[in-house]
Amino acid sequence: MAILIGIDPGEYTGLAVWDTTAQCLRQVCTMPLHQALDEVRRWAYACDLAPAPVQFLVVFEDARQRTWFAPERNNAEYRGKLMGAGAAKRDARIWEEFLEAHHIRYQAIKPAAGRTKWAADYWARVTGWQGRTSEHARDAALLVFNRRW
Repeated sequence: MAILIGIDPGEYTGLAVWDTTAQCLRQVCTMPLHQALDEVRRWAYACDLAPAPVQFLVVFEDARQRTWFAPERNNAEYRGKLMGAGAAKRDARIWEEFLEAHHIRYQAIKPAAGRTKWAADYWARVTGWQGRTSEHARDAALLVFNRRW
């Protein structure tokens, strides 16, 4: 059995839990960074205490690895996106430091165009998840959905 956790860092952290044995999403939500850190630690602890061995991996989108950029614009929208990108890079560093400090296996994934920002109705049809989701939660789930260990 393996539990994979997808993390979409940001002002609102998307978090999703994929159970590779049951091939289903166990949790899809959005929360503040400090709560997401606690939630990952809780899942890691639960996997450590499980009667049968459970592999555990956190996969997070690492904005520091981004290689494609929109054309530069001199307007408020572009400046706002740049500020958000700086925060996303900081959050990726926080996740990496946290996971290393707690000896949790992780994989930092490069952001990829088309792998995120699915519309809620399309996402629900593909994944079967019927609960309410945010864009951040869906992006986190797409990092681990249907993934094998």
